[in-house]
Amino acid sequence: MTDVLWTPPADVLQRSRIGAYLRWLAEHRGLEFADYDALWQWSVTDLETFWRSIWDHFEVVAHTPPTATLTGRGMPGARWFPGATLNYAENVLRMPGKGDDDPVVVAHAQTRAPVVLTAAQLREQVRRVAAGLRRLGVGTGDRVAAYAPNIPETYVLLLATASLGAIFSSCAPEFGTRSVTDRWQQIEPKVLVAVDGYRYGDKPVDRRAEVAAIRAALPSLRHTVSVSYLDPAAAPFEGAISWADLAAETDEPLGFTPVPFDHPLYVLYSSGTTGLPKPIVHGHGGILLEHLKMLALHHDLGPADRFFWFTTTGWMMWNFLVSGPAVGAAIVLFDGNPGHPDLGALWRLAAETGTTYFGTSAPFLLACRKAGLVPREIADLSALRGVGSTGAPLPAEGFTWVYDTVGTDLQLQSLSGGTDVCTGFVGGVPLLPVHAGEITCRALGAKVEARSPEGTPVIGQLGELVITEPMPSMPVGFWNDPDGVRYREAYFDVYPGVWRHGDWITINSRGGCVITGRSDATLNRGGVRLGTAEFYSVVEGLDEVVDSVVVHLEDDEGGAGELLLFVVLAEGLTLDDELRKKICRELRTALSPRHVPDEIHQVRAVPRTLSSKKLEVPVKKILTGTPVDQAAAKGALANPESLTAFVTLAQTRPTP
Repeated sequence: MTDVLWTPPADVLQRSRIGAYLRWLAEHRGLEFADYDALWQWSVTDLETFWRSIWDHFEVVAHTPPTATLTGRGMPGARWFPGATLNYAENVLRMPGKGDDDPVVVAHAQTRAPVVLTAAQLREQVRRVAAGLRRLGVGTGDRVAAYAPNIPETYVLLLATASLGAIFSSCAPEFGTRSVTDRWQQIEPKVLVAVDGYRYGDKPVDRRAEVAAIRAALPSLRHTVSVSYLDPAAAPFEGAISWADLAAETDEPLGFTPVPFDHPLYVLYSSGTTGLPKPIVHGHGGILLEHLKMLALHHDLGPADRFFWFTTTGWMMWNFLVSGPAVGAAIVLFDGNPGHPDLGALWRLAAETGTTYFGTSAPFLLACRKAGLVPREIADLSALRGVGSTGAPLPAEGFTWVYDTVGTDLQLQSLSGGTDVCTGFVGGVPLLPVHAGEITCRALGAKVEARSPEGTPVIGQLGELVITEPMPSMPVGFWNDPDGVRYREAYFDVYPGVWRHGDWITINSRGGCVITGRSDATLNRGGVRLGTAEFYSVVEGLDEVVDSVVVHLEDDEGGAGELLLFVVLAEGLTLDDELRKKICRELRTALSPRHVPDEIHQVRAVPRTLSSKKLEVPVKKILTGTPVDQAAAKGALANPESLTAFVTLAQTRPTP
């Protein structure tokens, strides 16, 4: 039994939004549930009644009502809320519980002074920018691209674009030219909004050359809008208009184009580490319903909250964060280096902004732990009642660190999902206790199961994470995939009619979940499958090790193969036999003899995507002889130079 670190308060049903939802179900649907598990079982069995209850409970603003809730449960192809027309931006800008003068966007950056927008100011900016986009010829279905960081302008642009029925796409400005053009050449944007640069910590990063190259590579562009962010006095790019021009005074009213439930809202992209990034199209209605459910019922966010998630505009957590006002929550935006001037920066930001829900990544929490940080000693975190962690599995010691050093009364929610659904499908809920090292539950409406190699559901055993019933926020499709071939190949090839996500998951008897890494990066030694997450937890728990990546090179003859571990060591350290023995001893003791690597190598950096995910599969491909350009799309990497060490090793290692 894992340690219980937090227990719901006795009055949780009176205080939480999910409690209010349960009362509403009893009153309006005559439905009562003994516990969360019963509620979840109903939500994934009676899909139509559950998702219609989300629509009705949150009083979705629609221009025409749906003729049904769901037509056909088969995947892919399930169609949600046919006949309905609505607009995502209209529902977000309703901002329930917020008065005109209430702050709704609180933005801090290392490039400029803080910016606060009230509800009235946000609506006014969206009104002006929507009018500006219309002047540039933007209409329903046109694409608007933002090469811009997590700042108010990017958020305003998303809402203005959506209000017109146009389609939004963003890339963070740390993305290189190739990475951006690989994404946007696929969707052919009409308008580009771009910053001149940004500041990362105290380092200015000029992006004017990249913007020029991106513009040259996109023949579809008709207009460029220049945001003078790094240098407020800078003139717009050549042939571009300024953000002030786009947002000029106008008497055009704020309006919302009614669009079908599955009309494209934005295009997100897979990491594209081994080829062109997949352009994943999300719809207005599916995203709205999923985020209303998740933000209110699972994260318990409402008008009294300030919601923060550390993210860039190149990660789906930004899209998740900025739906906050749809449930009445104010959002806290941050642009910059989270480790500048030290790892306490974001915790001090939380104190300064009165953040009530602090979202971040597991690697960030583990880095704070490793640095010996005690956030509650450097910042007043008394307003904080929720901490969210995603991006990688959070091991038990990460949970314990949060409760020991951040706060004892808050709820820690480890969640996992993906760009593909723009949400978490396993996470936390106010009704259930928090166990160390465990994701609390499967989210409402998400029929997540673990599948054995034979394809049967298993409990208490490692299995492939699958989703066996449709969710409204599953992609509308992939861009420029008219027959849905690429979409089917991505999720439905292995188990026809069942979504295969690509993670290993164990679901225990109480519904708690542990994700142990990507199924395509599995370590399979002598027929025993080992997830990578627990491996990293042990290795990176050592003071000497800063980062690591492990790969398993299979033996075609059916032998154990080779397990190779690569470590990045603390400054000034060199890998010697003594440290090798220590690493092997820790792995053998903490995990098993099967986890002891055949070889350990020191590298300067672990290859990571722009959203910080480790690249186990491309490393494995390079080591087995795949040319580097075929193994990894360098534009999708935060540190492409890190691949060189693996190329060198592949050339010098004796072939087994």
